Amino acid sequence: MAKVKKQPRPKALPPKGFRDYFGEDVTARKSMLDAIAAVYHQYGFEALETPAVETVEALGKFLPDVERPNEGVFAWLEEDKDWLALRYDLTAPLARVFAQHRNDLPTPYRRFAMGPVWRNEKPGPGRYRQFYQCDADTVGAASMAADAEMCAMLADTLEKVGIDRGDYIIRVNNRKVLEGVLEAVAEAVVQRPDEPPDFYDNMSEWQANILRTIDKFDKVGEIGVRELLGDGRRDASGAYIDGIGLEPAQVEPVIAFLTSKGANNTATLANLSAAVGSSEVGMEGVRELEQIAKLLTAQGYGPDRIEIDPSVVRGLGYYTGPVYEAELTFEITDDKGRKQQFGSVAGGGRYDDLVKRFTGQAVPATGVSIGVDRLLAALQAKGRMSSKSVGPVVVTVMDRDRMADYQTMVAKLRKAGIRAEVYLGNPKNFGNQLKYADKRNSPVAVIQGGDELERDVVQIKDLILGAKIAENATLEEWKSLPSQYEVPRGDLVTKVREIIALHEAD
Repeated sequence: MAKVKKQPRPKALPPKGFRDYFGEDVTARKSMLDAIAAVYHQYGFEALETPAVETVEALGKFLPDVERPNEGVFAWLEEDKDWLALRYDLTAPLARVFAQHRNDLPTPYRRFAMGPVWRNEKPGPGRYRQFYQCDADTVGAASMAADAEMCAMLADTLEKVGIDRGDYIIRVNNRKVLEGVLEAVAEAVVQRPDEPPDFYDNMSEWQANILRTIDKFDKVGEIGVRELLGDGRRDASGAYIDGIGLEPAQVEPVIAFLTSKGANNTATLANLSAAVGSSEVGMEGVRELEQIAKLLTAQGYGPDRIEIDPSVVRGLGYYTGPVYEAELTFEITDDKGRKQQFGSVAGGGRYDDLVKRFTGQAVPATGVSIGVDRLLAALQAKGRMSSKSVGPVVVTVMDRDRMADYQTMVAKLRKAGIRAEVYLGNPKNFGNQLKYADKRNSPVAVIQGGDELERDVVQIKDLILGAKIAENATLEEWKSLPSQYEVPRGDLVTKVREIIALHEAD
């Protein structure tokens, strides 16, 4: 008889590019989501939730990572031959919602949404395929005041969650200016220039490559961009990267655009006007940036918080006008001890043609999206967010036959609004119960053995103070700072609340 081959055990690992989030991570994220939602709500935006799954047709193909399967989305074929996909952002679903319910929604429609999105991208350090976004969008407003408001709200949000003024900058550009630069590139061709394509829906590959190269300006600088626009360059590892083959005359409008940032917004706008030359759409973009700068100045948002910066491109293909990006300017230390700036944590822009895909009619829209996980990592890097959350009060079990009595204690604590639990493991070893409380980061342990029961008292152990004493205090200090208290059982809630309040104040 043939021996039955054992099936290998599954590996206890998440899929590549995904991670698990434990209690402290989830609590920190919820706190941040609440803070962001409060700012969005203050600005007059209403909440909206959409499904995690949309049809591929509704989502559209706007991701920059087109070399991945299904052009960067996680998609599958249904039995009815419809392709479905996990949403890659929260903006594409909004366009579908507005097109579907436009007769019932107020115009402009101001909504915010929060939740996970999924991208079938190549994972890397700190780059995951599932991440949280917080979006706010205004649909139905063509005024540049809507874009200026997004930038102002983004600045307020960063400061609300704990990013100090001076530790961030919001950079603003306009895709119409970029379109003007691409027109200048086309006009520089010695042969008949290609007729400019529909920039937002049918962008030719060579123009897409120009935009991707522009987006690398911060990393490789002017010389690197020149090389990548031309024949190519060698990177730091020695590998050769092919260029996109532009002639020198075609490269110059791009470089003029990228180096147009001046000492202030006025100088930058003047340089941009020169860079777009005779392009009508390019000049329209410059005028829109002038309006945004003026509106922000009127609200008190100066260039120390929000500035015009031509290097901002944004990767998604649906942007049609102003684009903006929030960058954190402080330095962090990477795994190898090297100092580097933290980088971008939010971005957005105007997408006037996204709803048109459904309705056939152009609907102006603009919005901003915050990457929650990156923002959390930034706050932790700055020491603005504790890596540990306070756990529950643990009621220890000294006599397993008295479980009902211990449950009565924990119920009293919970009714008083105090997070609490009874130890449900094997109570035989009391030391293990305190080790459990330490792992849970519990502030207090409640103890009542037979002696305490007879005297109708409880022992309340301040675990936070106890840990500090054990770590730092001398013997004399230890005697003067008791970390365990005996109180009448009737005072259980009062004493526990007092200890917790003391540490919250600290």
